[in-house]
Amino acid sequence: MGPQARAVCSLFFLLQVLAEPTENSDFYLAGDYLLGGLFSLHANVKGIVHLNYLQVPKCKEYEMKVLGYNLMQAMRFAVEEINNHSTLLPGVLLGYEMVDTCYVSNNVHPVLYYLAGEDYLLPIEDDYSHYVPRVVAVIGPDSSEAAMTVAHLLSLFLLPQITYSAISDDLRDKLHFPAVLRTVLGADHHMEAIAQLMLRFRWNWVVLLVSGDDYGHDNSQLFRKHLAHHDICIAFQEVLPTPQPNQTVTPDERQRLAVIVQKLKQSTARVVVIFSPDLALHNFFLEVLHQNLTGAVWIASESWALDPVLHNLAELRHTGTFLGIATQTVPIPGFNEFRLRRSQARQPAPNRTSKGATCNQECDTCLDATMSYNTILTLSGDRTSYSVYSAVYAVAHALHSLLGCNQTACHKEVVYPWRLLEEIRKVNFTLLGHQIFFDKQGDLPVSLEIIQWQWDRSQSPFQSVAFYDPVLRQLRDTRHISWHTPGNTIPVSMCSKNCQPGQRKRFVGIHPCCFECLDCLPGTFLNQTADEFDCQPCPSYGWSHRNDTSCFKRQLVFLQWNEAPTIVMVMLAALGLLGTLAILVIFWRHFQTPVVRSAGGPMCFLILTPLLVAYLMVPMYVGQPTVFSCFCRQALFTVCFTICISCFTVRSFQIVCIFKMASRLPRAYGYWVRYHGAYVFVAFVTALKVVIVAGNVLVVTTSPTTRADLDDPQIMILSCNPNYRKGLLLNTSLDLLLSVMGFSFAYVGKELPTNYNEAKFITLCTTFYFTSSISLCTFMSVYDGVLVTIMDLSVTVLNLLGISLGYFGPKCYMILFYPERNTPAYFNSVIQDYTMGRD
Repeated sequence: MGPQARAVCSLFFLLQVLAEPTENSDFYLAGDYLLGGLFSLHANVKGIVHLNYLQVPKCKEYEMKVLGYNLMQAMRFAVEEINNHSTLLPGVLLGYEMVDTCYVSNNVHPVLYYLAGEDYLLPIEDDYSHYVPRVVAVIGPDSSEAAMTVAHLLSLFLLPQITYSAISDDLRDKLHFPAVLRTVLGADHHMEAIAQLMLRFRWNWVVLLVSGDDYGHDNSQLFRKHLAHHDICIAFQEVLPTPQPNQTVTPDERQRLAVIVQKLKQSTARVVVIFSPDLALHNFFLEVLHQNLTGAVWIASESWALDPVLHNLAELRHTGTFLGIATQTVPIPGFNEFRLRRSQARQPAPNRTSKGATCNQECDTCLDATMSYNTILTLSGDRTSYSVYSAVYAVAHALHSLLGCNQTACHKEVVYPWRLLEEIRKVNFTLLGHQIFFDKQGDLPVSLEIIQWQWDRSQSPFQSVAFYDPVLRQLRDTRHISWHTPGNTIPVSMCSKNCQPGQRKRFVGIHPCCFECLDCLPGTFLNQTADEFDCQPCPSYGWSHRNDTSCFKRQLVFLQWNEAPTIVMVMLAALGLLGTLAILVIFWRHFQTPVVRSAGGPMCFLILTPLLVAYLMVPMYVGQPTVFSCFCRQALFTVCFTICISCFTVRSFQIVCIFKMASRLPRAYGYWVRYHGAYVFVAFVTALKVVIVAGNVLVVTTSPTTRADLDDPQIMILSCNPNYRKGLLLNTSLDLLLSVMGFSFAYVGKELPTNYNEAKFITLCTTFYFTSSISLCTFMSVYDGVLVTIMDLSVTVLNLLGISLGYFGPKCYMILFYPERNTPAYFNSVIQDYTMGRD
């Protein structure tokens, strides 16, 4: 035997001496198959390492845990109930051997004891598949830290381990812990349930207090991840000092606790979440009472949510509302009576010798403590007790299947741990109305409850106020909660209050829950589903008021038929059209008279025809613009108007040419007459204007477009030209040039005979056109409103009237009312008088 083997044998020899149970102990029951039980009847959260002294720690020297003893009794009750059952494991006697683990101080010794055989030795073998340890399965321990320590050893032998309250999600890793199963949900569900509770009451500003051990560290990290997914912030986090084994408070611990409570009083967070073993909280809450901290919401993790010792500190009711997370209540018939019954003396196990109550299998004060907390244990319901109870029944059902039991008997045979583990994973039965089975990760899918601490002796001290569904991962059936606040109002724990609709958030500090609310300006809106921190601009066709959450469609504005300016202009255009038709008829009937011939003869019809077309374009300015109406306004109308202006220009040039230049430049005058220079000029100008208009239409689309009114952003102006300011000057530049030329020629011919003197009429038309066009361009450069269209229509109608009445009106008046002057003789006399006057 090598040195290592001798060391192992020496250690187990030490365990043999220390591990003998007492004869009348509740810790041991002989049976055909033994179950191991690990419970914390006492607790030492300081975690002193006793291996330095090669001594097993004496748990009875530490603080007693009433719940631990209650859970041990649940295992005893389940085993005895199964032994007395007629159909489950008939003819087979289950036994148990339980050890006090002192929370985390006494874990390794019991495991080695369970793994050893009846000779207290663990042989060194190449294959342990046929090795039979002392127990067939282990129930417990309670804390995650202790459970993982035990699991590392038990998993090497595939010895089934069912823990009833260790929630660490590391135990779900079947690669490292293949033999671990749980009758409680994992930490992920516990954290989600607490986060859902905060969402339900809109708490996004919380304080996190944790213990300094692995339980506090691991759960705080997981809790932070869950809060981050739900936009819940931690105001601050503090580590609670670990108390001494004798629960005395050192000056350093007292000062540390005072600082933590003072920070709680100064913080705006009213919700305090605590992840810590129950023994680490007694001194903390004594300091809370000492500093008279009130109005808080205390949220307890599963480690202390059902602690009767803390609850027994009745003054805590004045500090605020206590809520906690716990497993679902399942009443166990007959358990309360069993718990209080004194254990009866038993005979020692066969072939065992009594060597004293050692190996932490004694509890001198357990029964008295249980009696003192009988009321609260009875009223609190069997929560964690059911987890132990169902774990024992899961092993029993697996044994029943493995041993091939029927209604009357079982085949008693050697049970290897790995075979029993396979059967436990397959169990599926109903226990007290609840389905018991393990998922792929070895967890029992049970519901969780949100409980509230009550101090009314007539009801349960831990009242259920909500249920957590692990499948839906949501709270449901939320009941009435008695808030310890004035008026029973829900406490507010928010760094910043929720913004009003239409207000965006702007971070203040480093926490995303701390922000200020700013109004969204007009023309922007807040889409909270997309972004709560930026106001989105409205589309071009929409608008919004301050603090709007959506944009409304702007009102389209264009020149309506029922508006007063429109009615006036249309009536003037109608009179102009009728007047032009009358002029056309008059000139047609008196085509050979001197007045018509002196006005231009055939060219008069070249002026009047486009003028009529221009009048017909006036309705295109009214109503909702279309592609056709915009084309008529931008192309047809301007070409017609250019023809009229070019005719005036060439007409004024001809008059000057006839009377002043014919004698001086006879050859040029001859060419002009022979090749119809006037019509060639009009055709050239018209072709040039068509090119300009075509280019303008190609560059500036004729499709109707909208633009915002700067004076009233709630409306959109529907017009033809999006770039009308740039296109207007180019489109009218030729007309402006022609009007200047016509005005110049008319001014030169101002001294011509009266019947041929067109200066004052052409001057009137060209001057009005020039000034109105310049005014319109100036108006468009400073204003974008709907008045632009009204102004454009007014200028157009007045220009047309100026041509119709200003130029042709006097001619018609002469034809109709002074026919004696419309004769060749009269015109000849006027020319002779002009010639004689010049001589």
